[in-house]
Amino acid sequence: MGGPNLEVFKFTLYLFVPIAALVHFGDPEWYRTHVVPYRDKLFPSEERTNQRIPTDQNGVREELARIRAERQARKAARDAEGGN
Repeated sequence: MGGPNLEVFKFTLYLFVPIAALVHFGDPEWYRTHVVPYRDKLFPSEERTNQRIPTDQNGVREELARIRAERQARKAARDAEGGN
């Protein structure tokens, strides 16, 4: 086996790696420069997300009816535009 020096080295490494990762990736400046721009590319902006989610059955039905009406209006506009 390795001996006590190897065990001390492994123990130091096992402690150092997570602490070093925490210090490096937990830095607020690193988060602002690397994570926030990428997050803005992945997720839609706050204005484009639905903040009012229906919680009851009638609310869900109303929301589905609204979505269907929007789709039908877009399809009708596309058909009218293509028919010219």
